[in-house]
Amino acid sequence: MYLNKVILIGNLTRDPELKALPSGNQVVNFSIATNSVWRDKEGNKKEAVEFHNIVSFGKQAENIAQYMKKGSSLLVEGRLQTQSWEADGIKKYRTEIVADKVQFGPKRDGGASNNYDNQDKGENNAPKPDTVDYPQEEINPDDIPF
Repeated sequence: MYLNKVILIGNLTRDPELKALPSGNQVVNFSIATNSVWRDKEGNKKEAVEFHNIVSFGKQAENIAQYMKKGSSLLVEGRLQTQSWEADGIKKYRTEIVADKVQFGPKRDGGASNNYDNQDKGENNAPKPDTVDYPQEEINPDDIPF
């Protein structure tokens, strides 16, 4: 049995580029960065960054182009694919990930949008989140019905 599967979680290194194929199908190209952190023999912290080229097709490509931008976090599941071509008599190769599934990560600003009318005036009248007032009394475990 053979398996060609890639799972990555990273941040976009540039805005996605949406294009249309001659067939009319949409294709998007983007790249994400992943990193690994470790300690060397002396105990110094080391970090390595890898950059991955990714391509996606169809409705998924349109969604990525519409909602993702440089710095956005996402999870990509797909397969490796290597393309080759000849330029100036030299054979060149490019390995990329063809995304089967993409899941958007959390927004960098915590997911909250701050588009309030008074923002122009320097005021921040953001609504306060609902809070729960918990009772201060002790709970007896024997009073729990289950």
